[in-house]
Amino acid sequence: MSLLVVGLSHRSAPVSVLERASLPVDAKVKLLHDTLAAEPATEAAVLATCNRIELYADVDKFHAGVAELSTLLAQHSGVALEELTPYLYVHYEDRAVHHLFSVACGLDSMVVGEGQILGQIKDALALGQELHTAGRLINDLFQQALRVGKRAHSETGIDRAGQSLVTFGLEQLAVHVPVEEWAAGKRALVIGAGSMSSLAAATLARVGVAEVVVANRTAERAERLAEILVASGTGVTASAITMSAVADELTRVDVVVSCTGATGLVLTGDDVAAAVEADPAGADGAEPTPGSGPLTPAPQSPAGLDVPAELVARLAVLAAGGRRIADAGAVRSKVAVDERDGCPVGLEALASDPGRTADGRAALAGVDASSLELHGTWADQGEAAAQRQQPRKEARNRADEQHVTLALLDLAMPRDIDAAVHRIPGVRLVDIESLAEASADAPMAADVDAVRGIVAAEVAAFGAAQRAAHITPTVVALRAMAAEVVAMEVARLDGRVPDLDDRQRAEVTQTVRRVVDKLLHAPTVRVKQLASEPGGAGYAEALRELFDLDPQTVASVSRADAADQNDDSGRAS
Repeated sequence: MSLLVVGLSHRSAPVSVLERASLPVDAKVKLLHDTLAAEPATEAAVLATCNRIELYADVDKFHAGVAELSTLLAQHSGVALEELTPYLYVHYEDRAVHHLFSVACGLDSMVVGEGQILGQIKDALALGQELHTAGRLINDLFQQALRVGKRAHSETGIDRAGQSLVTFGLEQLAVHVPVEEWAAGKRALVIGAGSMSSLAAATLARVGVAEVVVANRTAERAERLAEILVASGTGVTASAITMSAVADELTRVDVVVSCTGATGLVLTGDDVAAAVEADPAGADGAEPTPGSGPLTPAPQSPAGLDVPAELVARLAVLAAGGRRIADAGAVRSKVAVDERDGCPVGLEALASDPGRTADGRAALAGVDASSLELHGTWADQGEAAAQRQQPRKEARNRADEQHVTLALLDLAMPRDIDAAVHRIPGVRLVDIESLAEASADAPMAADVDAVRGIVAAEVAAFGAAQRAAHITPTVVALRAMAAEVVAMEVARLDGRVPDLDDRQRAEVTQTVRRVVDKLLHAPTVRVKQLASEPGGAGYAEALRELFDLDPQTVASVSRADAADQNDDSGRAS
């Protein structure tokens, strides 16, 4: 066994890299074909989910395999190899088996113990079988991974250590309130009708939302999902809409869950801001005050300053709210500014003096464009430093303290919803990145240790079985050679003693066979035991040398055995 896996996941790479490295179905197909066309690989499978991309292959050369698989991942993911390399991890042989079994049990998931990964592993195997890129090793490995994952869920309480990504996301939206209590009576919009979106819709119905509206680019799939929800017996009301009606629907729903395969944003900041602004009571339940909402009329650009009026408006609104002017998204200079120093143009007061930030004209009057860029760079670097220390928790804490008009759960990779919407008053956003942070802080259940024990035992058993299987063709070839020798000697006996009757000839033949079998029994049993142990790969070669077995005979047995195994394995189950 020379199993190699090269990949990246939420544990090794930031969300921004995972978003860009996502693989659509057609890219997976091309990646698998190109992997088999590469010299080091003889079979392959790709496991691509919203938070991981992993390429598995049976290779004959480790270093060449790593180089080839890394290059292919970069080529098909669209991220340059030099940029992707720092985030890649490599596992080989038993470590690769251990990794996949851990993934199958949910130990490597963003939410520990989630079971959806089993379906994704099954899909990866099915694609490899369909494209004939999954040979004996990949079939054995992925089939066993599915069995190990099911065993972990049935024999331990790993399900209690974490929930599905959807349930965990809803818990983050509900904060300190039970999900069922938080969801009761709410109206929800689900964007997408794939497996994750369908799971989200079913979960929303189960936790007690009053109505689910499904939007999808293919209307038939949205309508079908709505019909299934109505027939689910949960009592939820469900309907389907077109994607063009999403903007209007946003003004009427309380919760949005989005998971599509779109490469761009499905909901922009403007979409969400407009939906919240359409609420007559405002985001916090009070009448909106001038300058406090995202649609405040834009003041004119100050005289003598070449800055767009829209930018001035955003600067004024954000400054009036006591936030960094950098948040407004002004044009940034590429000039490096030491974040430890004060503002290079002395504009710190713009973000701290209410008297100067009451309106756009007063805040920016007399400031030239170059100074504004330098100030923005300085403020951005300070903000980046603060976010590195507390990347999203501070934003979530602010959201927890305010009335939430619209709760958003983005489960897509790349993301469907503009991450900047968390700055809009009355909006709470939970996405893949914030889920990763929340799950990293979650306590590990005692059952996780039990699952780790299962994984370790299963890895040892799988390795032993693979090593034993590796020597089986040699043993079969040895016994075939022994049977041929017996047949030749019996034929020779017939020529020398032609007067033997059938009973006597059969008795002699059986006696010779018993002698050969007894002589071969102990060595073949022992060699299988030795070969199944770590480092036992050399016993097959030693057996071939000792008995002068024809390599072509051994190879033909291996090919026949592999063909029978593939016929019996069937589809992924």
